[in-house]
Parts: sequence; structure tokens; C-alpha cells
Amino acid sequence: MPVSYTQKSLLGKLTLISQLSVETGLHIGGGGENLDIGGLDKPVIRDPLTKYPYLPGSSIKGKLRSTLERLLNKPLNRSGGSETRRYESDDLVNGFTEVEEGTFIAYEGARTCQISRLFGSTGGSKFWIPIDVAVDEGFKETSPTKIIQGQNYVKINRGRNCAARLIIRDSHLLPESAEKLKQVDTGLFMTEWKFENGIDRVTAAANPRQLERVPAGAKFQFELVYTVEDAAQAVEDLQNIAIALAILEDDAIGGHGSRGYGKVRFQNFNFSYRSLAQYRQITNTGETSGLQPLQTIPTTQALLDNFGSLRDYIQQRLLPGN
Repeated sequence: MPVSYTQKSLLGKLTLISQLSVETGLHIGGGGENLDIGGLDKPVIRDPLTKYPYLPGSSIKGKLRSTLERLLNKPLNRSGGSETRRYESDDLVNGFTEVEEGTFIAYEGARTCQISRLFGSTGGSKFWIPIDVAVDEGFKETSPTKIIQGQNYVKINRGRNCAARLIIRDSHLLPESAEKLKQVDTGLFMTEWKFENGIDRVTAAANPRQLERVPAGAKFQFELVYTVEDAAQAVEDLQNIAIALAILEDDAIGGHGSRGYGKVRFQNFNFSYRSLAQYRQITNTGETSGLQPLQTIPTTQALLDNFGSLRDYIQQRLLPGN
């Protein structure tokens, strides 16, 4: 694998904070702790200190990634385990994944791939790139070679990773929502039971199970941070995030979404951007001037309808001297 001595650029950080409202009971599992008779089959995940339910950033990020993979029609070129497949850039440059002997799927290099830029990618194996590109990129492997779509390609044993630009924080209950949930009288702390039956299609025998859900009406603080590395790509990346959030509202978070679980709504988007100069200003002088946030955007529909204001906000702050 070639060694890179070039540091990735960092122009600044854009932070989005929003309110995530649960509109139907939501289940993100924390694993069964006990198998007591009459106990829960599927408890929700909880903060180990407060015992409050929360929404893991990994669950939300994974849902956003799968949504964008479908939106951008990315091929499923990598095994995801448990007989699932996913998309990933095998390297920083374009090439072909060899999914099985003689079968090749084209992937887009992580330098330009809209998925890999946001969510990162792990360098693959058994992939092929044009031999002239391999030489330019500093790969030492020069064999074996193969003609793919009329061009000479070389097989690379190990691709290069791409760090994610997008951070999704764990979403914790807003204080006022936590106080309301403490008053819920279901026999569970801050959550509800959901009783379901699986029916045997042959014998009609019922298989009852009990799931724990975060009740409708719970409100969490949602936060994401986007690292601005390329001014030309920033607006496109943010637009993809906005579209994915809107699609997520029409989908579901957590398990059993097809049964009505996990409908959520995002409200009151607050954006703020800090350039490197502004971070240095805070460090050197303690002043925070120039960190004015964008005006609050009430809904995802308003975010999409008025995306131009967010585009202008970012572009103005990415101009030289700002």
C-alpha cells in the first residue's frame, strides 16, 4: 500500500442541532439482559448511568447511509455479513470490485464518492484499478493485470481508507421530555410495553412476545457535525444530508418500522459554522465574534424549500478572508 505524506485539509466545522420528536413508539434494542418469565423479550437501549432511553448515533448514521446509498443508486459491492451486502469505495480512486472470480462491479473512488466522503470507507481487497492510475498513485503492485472494458487494469491487494466527514452524536432526551416520561405508568421506567403475537401459518398457534418502546411524544436532541474539507463539495454533501433527513421522516428509525414503529420528525434546525481562523481567534483572544448561527429553520420541508439560504451561509464563510 502506498504511503501518503499529505495531510487532509480542514477548513472548518459545521454543526447542526435539531429536535427529534418520536411520533410512534420506537424500539432500538439494547440486548436481552434477563430471560425472566413474563419479562421483556426485547428491551430498549439505555444510558448506563441515568437509565434513560437514548438513540445511538450509530443507528441513525447507519439509517442515513443506507438511505443515501439507495438514493444515489450505489451498487452492492461488499459483503456485510449475515448474507447482506453493502456499498463501499475500495480505494480513493475509481476501480472495479471483484465480487467473485470473473465478476466485476464498478465503484467510485472515495475522493469523489458522495457516500464515502460523508460516511467514510474501509479500503477493500481483490479490486482492480487502471495500471497507469496505480503507477501515478504510488502503488507498487504491477501484477496480475487484466483487460476490463477495453482498458488494462492491475489487481490491488489492499486499498486505502477514507475518514468520514460526518459525525452523528448519540441523541439524548431533552430535560422536559425526560420529566414527562418519568410520569409514565406502565410498569417500566420511562417506556412502554408492546405486546405482539407471531402466528404459525400452519397450526395457527400464537407465539407471544413483549417489546419495550420509547413512547410517542418523547423528544431528543439531535446533533451532527460536518467537517468541511473541500469548499466545492460542502454544499453537495449538506444537500444530501438534508434530503436523507427528509426521507428518514417518511421511513423509520429502529426495528419493526414496517409495523408502524419508529416514525420521527425533525424540528427547529440550527446551523452554525466555525472556520479555522475563528477557532484560533477563540484560543488566542477568547472572543467568539463571527460565529453567528443561521436563522432557525422549523422543518425539513422548510430546509429543502430554502436550501439556498444554507448554501449562501456556507459559501460566504468559505470565501477567502471570511
